[in-house]
Amino acid sequence: MKKEEISQIVKDQREFFKRGKTLPVAYRIAALKKLRETLEEYEDRLAEAMMKDLGKSTQEAYMCETGLVISEISHMLRHVRKYAKNKKVLTPLAQFASSSYKQPSPYGVVLIMSPWNYPVLLTLDPLVDAIAAGNTVVVKPSNYSSATTAVLIDMLESIYPKDYV
Repeated sequence: MKKEEISQIVKDQREFFKRGKTLPVAYRIAALKKLRETLEEYEDRLAEAMMKDLGKSTQEAYMCETGLVISEISHMLRHVRKYAKNKKVLTPLAQFASSSYKQPSPYGVVLIMSPWNYPVLLTLDPLVDAIAAGNTVVVKPSNYSSATTAVLIDMLESIYPKDYV
């Protein structure tokens, strides 16, 4: 990929983020549900790809990668509303007539570069967290696990627009 292409991807994602589409918790939940549903559909293809790239059995692929990602998605679906809420904090004495709170806010565009040894887990687990936080994500899977990378790219492109993930 050329430098201009990468710059365009980041620019498109920044524009998508600035539109505020990723901020509502309902949007994040819908995106996570879509990921879980699609991950379950692609589970066999991912297992075959991991067998080809890394020699992982179907059981190992589920237990060490796919199953952990599904577990993380379930956790985030249960807790994303709580994580996105404002949290009250003590107000300094100098501002005694007001109230204070911390407001969680997403970074914007996040880069995920995953290694070859756990290509599904170390690509999708941070993706789950970034989506739950309300970010857009640039995903760069490893070139050393090419079969798994191809399935991941196919899966993510089928779910999300390129200016989101």
